[in-house]
Amino acid sequence: MAESKLRLADFLPYQLSITSNAVSDLIARSYRSRFGLRIAEWRLMAVLGECESATQRDLAMATAMDKVSVNRASKILVDRGLVSRVPNSADGRSHHLALTKNGRALYDEIVPEALSIETHLEKILGNEEAMQLSAILAKLRKLASELDQ
Repeated sequence: MAESKLRLADFLPYQLSITSNAVSDLIARSYRSRFGLRIAEWRLMAVLGECESATQRDLAMATAMDKVSVNRASKILVDRGLVSRVPNSADGRSHHLALTKNGRALYDEIVPEALSIETHLEKILGNEEAMQLSAILAKLRKLASELDQ
């Protein structure tokens, strides 16, 4: 039987991970220095910016972050006055989170920068490759989700 060897640099899951980390770090430096936000905090704000309110469970699902990370980021955002936290009348164990007026103002300030970073990345790839990459990533997320179940 032939022995298989793993070359980490050629291992697709590793390549995806380090690429994701590199892009996330690029964005994180911008958000941290200009707005005082970490990636997890911005992700929650981004989701809340698209909806009226969400529970921490909703946020965990929407961001693919674990409950502890969502809880920690939520607490920081509430403490900074960027997010409000209201008990969920349908479930006494959870709360609805929503952007405050200050949170919405900060969100509105960050969105153009986020879109600018995305535009820059898409220019590097070109429109066709960017669309292909998006489709491939969606396919991989779907497969990973199916394999997880």
